[in-house]
Amino acid sequence: MPLPPPPLPRRPRLGRAPLLPLLLLLLLVGPARPISFQLPGKARKCLREEIHRDTLVTGEYEIGAPPGSSSGPSANLKITDSAGHILYAKEDATKGKFAFTTEDYDMFEACFESKLPVGTGRMPDQLVTLDMKHGVEAKNYEEIAKVEKLKPLEVELRRLEDLSESIVNDFAYMKKREEEMRDTNESTNTRVLYFSIFSMCCLIGLATWQVFYLRRFFKAKKLIE
Repeated sequence: MPLPPPPLPRRPRLGRAPLLPLLLLLLLVGPARPISFQLPGKARKCLREEIHRDTLVTGEYEIGAPPGSSSGPSANLKITDSAGHILYAKEDATKGKFAFTTEDYDMFEACFESKLPVGTGRMPDQLVTLDMKHGVEAKNYEEIAKVEKLKPLEVELRRLEDLSESIVNDFAYMKKREEEMRDTNESTNTRVLYFSIFSMCCLIGLATWQVFYLRRFFKAKKLIE
């Protein structure tokens, strides 16, 4: 009786796990697009973003004049942190750049406030464009290459090194937050357990006191012996 042929080796299936770091890397490497929105007269719009500590933040903004308006653009720009510290402020802003370095992980807010009066008719909105970058995106590698006299390949290696360091820092921060949340959950569970035990002891004590009180009451009324 002839032996059956040996089974063919299976090809390894590509899972989703190896693709996840690649997708994250592509998302991080992809260039950030500027944000554009309409700013009505006498209105205030703010943009918020969470940024890690010791991170370079750069930005470029432009406020266009309303179409058909004789006056130019009129708006104020103010960038603050959660404590209200002003990191950048500009009155009657039209176009410019800003840069600052964060001191701690915080929520930062960029607010545009229109100064155009609201007349009897419909006042056209101002077009606001904001291009805000931080971390690896904010670094000017062309200037770094000129100062340090780096070759194009060395510049790309420097960029990849900074990008990998940024990813490692992000994962380390996420791990730290996960540990803090786990400790908080364990502490909460412990407190709930102690509170439940205390509540049960109080209920048992109250039930015991009621039994003895009713027994004495019935004995006083000679309802039981």
